[in-house]
Amino acid sequence: MDFSWLADPHTWIGFVTLLILEVVLGIDNLVFVAILANKVKPALRDKARIVGLGLAVLIRIIMLGFMAHIMTLTQPLFHLGSLSVSGKDLIMFAGGIFLLYKATTELHERLEGHNQFAVADNHKKHAPFWGVVLQILILDAVFSIDSVITAVAMVDHIVVAMAAVAVAMAVMITASKPLTAFVDKHPTVVMLCLGFLLMIGFSLLAEAFHFHIPKGYLYAAIGFSILIEVFNQVSQKNSRKNDYISSSWRKRTAENVLGMMGIRESVLAKAGNEAADDAHFEENEKSMIRSVLTLAERPIMGVMIPRRDIERLDISQSKEEQNAQLQNTPFSRLLVVGKAGVDEPLGYVNKKDLLAQFLSSGEMNIQTALRQPLVLPDSTTALNAIELFRQSSADYALVVDEFGAVLGMVTMKDLFESIAGEFPEEFEREEESAVQENEDQSLTVDGALEYVELMPQLNLPPQGEDADFHTVAGLIMEELQSIPDVGDFADYHGWRFEVIEKEGQRIERVKITKLPEE
Repeated sequence: MDFSWLADPHTWIGFVTLLILEVVLGIDNLVFVAILANKVKPALRDKARIVGLGLAVLIRIIMLGFMAHIMTLTQPLFHLGSLSVSGKDLIMFAGGIFLLYKATTELHERLEGHNQFAVADNHKKHAPFWGVVLQILILDAVFSIDSVITAVAMVDHIVVAMAAVAVAMAVMITASKPLTAFVDKHPTVVMLCLGFLLMIGFSLLAEAFHFHIPKGYLYAAIGFSILIEVFNQVSQKNSRKNDYISSSWRKRTAENVLGMMGIRESVLAKAGNEAADDAHFEENEKSMIRSVLTLAERPIMGVMIPRRDIERLDISQSKEEQNAQLQNTPFSRLLVVGKAGVDEPLGYVNKKDLLAQFLSSGEMNIQTALRQPLVLPDSTTALNAIELFRQSSADYALVVDEFGAVLGMVTMKDLFESIAGEFPEEFEREEESAVQENEDQSLTVDGALEYVELMPQLNLPPQGEDADFHTVAGLIMEELQSIPDVGDFADYHGWRFEVIEKEGQRIERVKITKLPEE
């Protein structure tokens, strides 16, 4: 017997190519086999999976032998005009149609985003062992039709196809979990193999009509595509690595902690399996954990209430005006000022302290109820502010610049909201929401909304440690290098930020619209 074909490079190229195709195309089968195996008792599940797939190898080899026998039937069965049709032509035509149908339907399901593996196992009773093994055999026989046709079409010698199928099944049995995880993380590999099925299906149809396509062309096309995919995977890996290295060490630490908890959402997570992991945590849990891990980088300027919005009690006014201010303000704490205004604050007062004075003596003495606020420099972070509040008895702080000018105020409630989200008072609920979703897929946000709160929603890049802005309004002014008017806009990382409402020089509302991709 002549075995010189074993020295032919095309034989080994076909073997390796077919092995890769068989492994990837068998992942679908493997997932359903795992679902069936889970129906037996836990102690027998691995045995059922191994026995079922082991017997499936024999079925595939028998199907290959049967298919190879049909391929030898080259005697014409009938004629269509000048075209003579043999048994080989019929099986190649049927196989080509089947592969085209299989690949097209699979591509359609994946492009539409349907999850064909979303099968719930709600069976409380365990199925019999051999019953499950039989189901695995029947399932594999159905799923192996495309693999067998592909094997016959790819190689000239049926022994090579049998060897490739046997090795592929052995790899799938021993490495089922890593293989499934790899395909889940790299869906483009599956799309590539489905494209190969389309190409092989067309080649079978061409062979059925007596148009011979040298298999070297198929190998070259498949090899070139695989090489491009390897380059693509390496490029994505290096891109994620560079983005990771360029971020701050604190952000990298936070990302690693989020990743260990299964909720990583940075560029590192976009490689693959975040959808499966996200099911373990609710959205508000992820947001809170992310906020806690970034507190040390969150500037106090983005958390504080701006100077112009500080509620004040002017003791230079008459008693009637002071009483009216205390009655009309919805806030429980007020900054006490004199004629010099907010630049020289006298302290702050709690309305409950004034109420206690009034109930005990019938009068209110603001001077005796005064408390001194905690003073925070504008370089303070949210984490440092929490620690300073912990060390101080004050529950009210003023943020000042290097010259001592008051920039804003912050309370423990503001710091808590930076972690857990807004806790609006009754009077705040009547105001416009900080973020509104519009029917045209755009957003309308408050100009004072913190950039870090908007960043995850719009997939914006993180701020540097020396960033000159902390709010949406600050971002627009930083991009335009001027104070914008209504209608002015700034384009930033694929989004358009347009000023739609102002009060004086203050940017009240901003419309955010996705820019069309170039």
